[in-house]
Amino acid sequence: MTARWLRWPLRAAYGLLLALLFVASAYLSFSLFVRRGVTRVPDLVGLAEEEAAAIANDSGLAVRRASGAGTGRYDDRVAAGRVLEQRPPAGSTVKRGARLELTVSLGPRLARVPDLTGQALAAAQVTLAAEGLRIGHAFHVASAAAGSGVVGQSPPAGNTVSRERGVDLLVASDLVGRGRYVMPDLVNSRYEPVRRLLEERGLGFGSVVFEPYEGLPPGIVLRQEPPAGHPLSRRHPISLVVSGPGGRGA
Repeated sequence: MTARWLRWPLRAAYGLLLALLFVASAYLSFSLFVRRGVTRVPDLVGLAEEEAAAIANDSGLAVRRASGAGTGRYDDRVAAGRVLEQRPPAGSTVKRGARLELTVSLGPRLARVPDLTGQALAAAQVTLAAEGLRIGHAFHVASAAAGSGVVGQSPPAGNTVSRERGVDLLVASDLVGRGRYVMPDLVNSRYEPVRRLLEERGLGFGSVVFEPYEGLPPGIVLRQEPPAGHPLSRRHPISLVVSGPGGRGA
């Protein structure tokens, strides 16, 4: 009687074991079947569009331009015709035959440099902004000629440049002859003759800093403020950094 009661639990356990084996086998078979048709997405960013398409095809994948971006996207760092972005990203697992979406660079957005000759600095800034450009560096020089404004620019008018690039300007001011001067280039000059020359013209010093500089004897001007070419009045203090032992001079 006891043996008869023990048979049912054994049969139930045996049946459960068979069911578990069946489920595990079905899962593994399905997983292997699915995985046989997948591949890993290669890294295509930075490649030329044609090269990216060839590499994708070698992996059993197709490519297309991202929807809504048929003309690509402007970028100042990536050359035109190269891949900016891809979806799915590199390293993803996809089914063979899937399509990858590529965003392709159009290169930098370009603009034509306008002629700024004679314009005041503020007007030149407005003119450049209308073209999507900006002022890079503005260098000021004093001029004896009547009037003031832009007397030089780089790049020259008519050149085509990236919109991220600044246009450098040389701006003249009619300041000579009214107790104003043009700041000379003092760098690499000897300090004592420079000091005497400036004091003879009634120009004062803001500060003179001496600092060691390997390869130069003491008393050589290393840096100056204001820079060379800047309009200068008698009230404008001049600061110098001079080679020599550390410390400050009068």
